Amino acid sequence: MNNQREIILYLQSYIMEIRMNTFKLTLTSILLFCGITGIAQVDPNDLAGTENAIEYAVPFLIIAPDSRAGGMGDVGAATSPDYSSMHWNPAKYAFIKSDMGVAISYTPWLRNLIGDIDLYHVSGFGRIDERQAVAVSLLYFSLGDIQFTNENNEELGVHNPNEFAIDIAYARSFSNNISGGIAFRYIRSDITGGAFVESTETKAGNAVAADISMYYVNEKIKLGERYSTLSFGLNISNIGSKVSYTEIEKDFLPTNLKLGLAYLYNLDDFNSLTLAFDLNKFLVPTPPDVQDGEIVSGYDSDVSVPQGMIQSFYDAPGGLTEELHEIKYSIGAEYWYAKQFAVRGGYFNEHQEKGNRKYFTAGVGIKFNVFTFDFSYLISTSQNHPLDKTMRFTLGLDFEELRLQQRKKDI
Repeated sequence: MNNQREIILYLQSYIMEIRMNTFKLTLTSILLFCGITGIAQVDPNDLAGTENAIEYAVPFLIIAPDSRAGGMGDVGAATSPDYSSMHWNPAKYAFIKSDMGVAISYTPWLRNLIGDIDLYHVSGFGRIDERQAVAVSLLYFSLGDIQFTNENNEELGVHNPNEFAIDIAYARSFSNNISGGIAFRYIRSDITGGAFVESTETKAGNAVAADISMYYVNEKIKLGERYSTLSFGLNISNIGSKVSYTEIEKDFLPTNLKLGLAYLYNLDDFNSLTLAFDLNKFLVPTPPDVQDGEIVSGYDSDVSVPQGMIQSFYDAPGGLTEELHEIKYSIGAEYWYAKQFAVRGGYFNEHQEKGNRKYFTAGVGIKFNVFTFDFSYLISTSQNHPLDKTMRFTLGLDFEELRLQQRKKDI
């Protein structure tokens, strides 16, 4: 039973947490009631210290959806614009080289635990003019078929829990170096199928949110005889309403502050290398330390969204040390040969008291005329970690290149 409890703690951080007033219903408890075995192979040492992880709903919004960033340690705030910039920094679309493109990504998620959890991401962009661009995306998270049971192990029916987010973004460059972006998001989370838990009816959660972002890029930094590119990115994502699965209590969205820095150096006419670094911090209140119903350290986390965002910078019960533990960092590298073949690598680190995700990543990218294909692979630093061996696949189509190819054929 201890192993099962540890797994619940882990999945509460990574899949779904629905907090209620007199009870707690999580997807992990549903899996546990279903009698799923084999997941107790998670190393308990990987889960130690996660009890004070920040609580929020719809965590699928923070999963890296694409293979390029997934191969670079989940960096993307300041890297060069691509089809999947919606997730990392919508402002980057203003400087994307193509006029129009679309990409589809697929991630088999947590395959070390469950065999039918999948993440899909479809994104597309179009340029309005030289300074403006718009983009749309769909993020869909399927949690497979689950047999719901109650506390008495009585079957309640089969449900396919799923969540999705629909985004639309606008980006504009204000000069040759700086751009800004804003994205609007509709979120729906249906993980309970309207089931009753302890006589309380559940429902699908709905929310709206927005991202505010900026991007700076300078392609004329001269180092030796060659020019290099320095870029900086900032994105505050998922600023929006709380999510409710019952009439009792509402949960915060995973509002996140992302800062990134990237440097691209052209080794010669055919070879280039990019180094990138990202910092992330949730703008969500940290749960206080409560004893006998009284807060002994920290602050009340039952506050409004604006108050929660401000409070998130100083409310950790452990003070400044714990606040620093809440900052996640990732580093990544990308090598391109002749703009046709890419090799990527990276590392992601999250403190063990705040989720304990620590992993290396690797990936490749290939460009075939109008198509690009990217693949990434995750290597956890901990044995038998649920995220270990996660793979991502992305296929992109450049419509501008397609038009150019068609013109050549017509000539």
